[in-house]
Amino acid sequence: MKDPAAVIGVGLGLVVIVLANVLEGGNPMSLVLMPPMLLVFGTTILVTIAGCTMNDTKQAFRALIKAFKGGDAAPGGELVPHVVRLADKARREGLLALEDGLADVPEPFLVKGVTMAIDGTDPEEVRDILEAEIDAKRRTDNQSAKFFKDAGAYAPTIGIVGTVMGLVHVLESLADPESLGPLIASAFVATLWGVMSANVLWFPMGNRIKRLSEIECARMEVALEGVVAIQSGANPRTIAEKLRSLLSETDNREAEAA
Repeated sequence: MKDPAAVIGVGLGLVVIVLANVLEGGNPMSLVLMPPMLLVFGTTILVTIAGCTMNDTKQAFRALIKAFKGGDAAPGGELVPHVVRLADKARREGLLALEDGLADVPEPFLVKGVTMAIDGTDPEEVRDILEAEIDAKRRTDNQSAKFFKDAGAYAPTIGIVGTVMGLVHVLESLADPESLGPLIASAFVATLWGVMSANVLWFPMGNRIKRLSEIECARMEVALEGVVAIQSGANPRTIAEKLRSLLSETDNREAEAA
């Protein structure tokens, strides 16, 4: 299930800003100036890169693309029927019989866990391996979220740097009073883009990436507990209740409605 919250939030946020500018009698094109935009966006990204590694940067931009495309915001409750079906089949026919039914399971993490169980991996080892994978994903996603939150912290200050640079140019042009108005206005555009990019793009995207990670990790945890329960031969009804207890009330309602 793709979630369009990022496109709606950022897109409509920018529309409201432009609309407010127009209602105040301003010209939106007067805000679209290449030098301050290049300074704010280019320098913000570069100094953020300087605070991490290139691998972190690549992962962060992959996470950004995923956040804008919608990510996978499906609740873990969608996995419960699949786990119950597999548990019922395992109790009746044994773990080896599950291999043929994995093609219908939409969650690769669940398939991986069940496959390890079918191969005879010790239940504790299965849990350790799957938990380690969840932890690794959480750490990676947290670093991606931090990348954009750091960018949001740098951007306003870099905007101020751009404004100071512009005001220096204004002071150099005091002999030409007619040019002072446009030059002063242009100088403050850098601060505008610094503050606006931080609060309309960088901070929201950092929070968005973190939230998508929480949803995906919760889904993986449901799959993990399902695999362990299947391997232990637990009653399918008991498994269903246990897995639903891991979900929020909202996720349970969405899963039931799906």
